[in-house]
Amino acid sequence: DVVHVNAHATATAEGDLAEAGALRAVLGAGGGEVPVTALKGHLGHLQGAAGGVEAVAAVLTLHNGVVPPTVGCARLDEEIDLDVVTGAPRALPERGDLVLSNSFGFGGHNAVLALRRLPRSA
Repeated sequence: DVVHVNAHATATAEGDLAEAGALRAVLGAGGGEVPVTALKGHLGHLQGAAGGVEAVAAVLTLHNGVVPPTVGCARLDEEIDLDVVTGAPRALPERGDLVLSNSFGFGGHNAVLALRRLPRSA
């Protein structure tokens, strides 16, 4: 049911590879088809506010049906092995209704929000 992941993605080799590995483990065989994006290239790292702002962006992704691109990603490490959205926004897949928003902080303060789209009324 996951249609998008807003990755924490601090652009460190060790952190990004660990996050990508965790996402592949959670998403399973179809994980390569789930669009992944990171917003720090748009916003910078907002430290303590990053999780809240990125959660709002994840809700807006569900509401508007558009996955924002990851900016500033000139080269993607092949080991990431995920569908990272770069270059231009992409339509949110219609098949599911769940977005994950990852937030990892200093000292082990880690959280993943699972946000579900409400059914649209007829």
